[in-house]
Amino acid sequence: MDYILVSLGFILILLGLVGCLAPIIPGPPLSFLGLLFLEWTRFADFPSSTLWLFAVLTIIVSIIDYFIPLWGTRKWGGSGYGVTGATLGLVLGFFFPPVGIILGPFLGAVAGELIAGKDSHQALKSGMGAFIGFILGTGIKMSLVFVMIYYFVAELFK
Repeated sequence: MDYILVSLGFILILLGLVGCLAPIIPGPPLSFLGLLFLEWTRFADFPSSTLWLFAVLTIIVSIIDYFIPLWGTRKWGGSGYGVTGATLGLVLGFFFPPVGIILGPFLGAVAGELIAGKDSHQALKSGMGAFIGFILGTGIKMSLVFVMIYYFVAELFK
């Protein structure tokens, strides 16, 4: 049973990494679940404070991830149309990896602002804000997931 849990934990950790880029997959929560699967085996014994810290960080990062792209778009002068466009661009961009995932929020925000009647300069500025917000959010998620991967591997092979 331990080997099954370790295998499932490893798969969840990897899905968590993919989830940092894919808007549909909750990256950090899956990676945290992977750590829990490892904890439930004889191969690992994480201190409870470590697991609680990762649980809290996972919740915080998951919440922040929803607001950073919105903040970036708004900070750079975007409207609700730009925010909606950035979100749709991210979802559609997922079907054209890796370029679509990176450029999707930018192009979506630009399209949303143009639909809202903003001039091209303001639309590009909003798109840049969405892009920066997406990159920032992705970086924060990936940082947490890479730390969890480190703990997973370190605990498994100690």
